[in-house]
Amino acid sequence: MARVLIIEDDPAIAEGLAESLSFEGYDVVTAADGKAGYAACRDREPDLIVLDVMLPSIGGFELCRRIRKDGIRSAILMLTARDGETDRVSGLDLGADDYVTKPFSLPELMARVRALLRRNQLSAAGADQLCFGDIAIDFRSYEARRGDRPVKLTRKEFEILRRLAASSGEVVTREQLLSDVWGYDSFPSTRTVDNHIAMLRAKLEVDPGRPAHIRTVIGIGYKLVCDANS
Repeated sequence: MARVLIIEDDPAIAEGLAESLSFEGYDVVTAADGKAGYAACRDREPDLIVLDVMLPSIGGFELCRRIRKDGIRSAILMLTARDGETDRVSGLDLGADDYVTKPFSLPELMARVRALLRRNQLSAAGADQLCFGDIAIDFRSYEARRGDRPVKLTRKEFEILRRLAASSGEVVTREQLLSDVWGYDSFPSTRTVDNHIAMLRAKLEVDPGRPAHIRTVIGIGYKLVCDANS
């Protein structure tokens, strides 16, 4: 049973989320401020943290930073009443995995919870490092190198590679990538995946027009081939 920690100072929101998550079969823990949330995170080892941005004692952004600095790898879904791009980017840059803006749709939030937990299960099943050609990927530190040169990848690009690597050379459909990486249960456009794959190839393939490792399976999706000769 997956454990979800809710760190939210609004009692009505916290109670509603706890009830909905418990009904879905999750083991739910709640905390009403940042200090209590930080302690619960360290003591209870949650699989996922639903983290409000505006918290007493320790704010959500600072708490997210501390959690990641401590090496805690729980998935983090941030709740924010702020709709500004800067706030959303700040949370993701600090190590959050996703965000939902208040007021939120409960079905959407639950779909994102399911997607983040699936992603974490895939991460736990897979390796922390990936190597192919002259590329080295470290999923723990979110660092990538091509030979002795660092390569800047976005969080989504790391997660696409992690998802492809978890399938051990088998085909992953565009819909599976959208669901597991973006958290969509209803898919807006598979071009989202295609565009990200094109960017990954431009950064990692010797010849992006004839990719040796990130290969297309026409009409289905993509697969990662670590041995270019296979």
